[in-house]
Amino acid sequence: MIEFESADVVVPGPGGEDVRILEPVTGTFPERRVSVIGPNGSGKSTLVRLINGLALPDSGAVRVNGLDTVTDGPAVRRQVGFVFTDPDAQLVMPTVVEDVVLSLRRLDLSTKDRRARALEVLARYRLEHLADVSVHALSGGQKQLLALASVLATEPRILVCDEPTTLLDLRWRHYVDELLDSLDQQTVIVTHDLDAAMRADRTLVVDRARVVFDGPPVEAVAFYRSLAGQSLEPR
Repeated sequence: MIEFESADVVVPGPGGEDVRILEPVTGTFPERRVSVIGPNGSGKSTLVRLINGLALPDSGAVRVNGLDTVTDGPAVRRQVGFVFTDPDAQLVMPTVVEDVVLSLRRLDLSTKDRRARALEVLARYRLEHLADVSVHALSGGQKQLLALASVLATEPRILVCDEPTTLLDLRWRHYVDELLDSLDQQTVIVTHDLDAAMRADRTLVVDRARVVFDGPPVEAVAFYRSLAGQSLEPR
């Protein structure tokens, strides 16, 4: 379960003043699938990065299954997997299988057993035929699938995805969406795909650093559409 308790994020402004890039957020999220939508630059990514400690609250608290992201950071990250928009940001090893092996490094396994486990993971996600291929030779969809596979190999209890289909073509977008829908893990997904957002159990709308709607997906999307017709002038 994910819990926010008046959690906000503040950064230094150009004149040295504090700028709050996320207003205080409070809420408990037991739902299996949560989607987060809103305009570019609204604070969506900051919000979900609080869940695994990529961002830390300047006041308030964020807890994952009772663990505080500030005081229990390593334990939180063992439970929360994070997938970025651009898979090149997290694929760091030369070949496909090596990248999955790297994600398994914290498990108490021999080198041989880690490779065997990695091959099992690749087979699960239909990537085994690419095991020894350079990650740079993969298509965009294959890279994102590998990024997901590498994260899921560690069997996180929660998966956070920050716009995982934004860079994909329509076929790969459908494939990744269906994969995410099939997972047993609690999943939090930032997306601009409103159809994908509506398949969640609960949806947050973030606008101008604030959660402005929190509720059923259909109502959330309707609310977000109403925002699209409003002025884009700065607050």
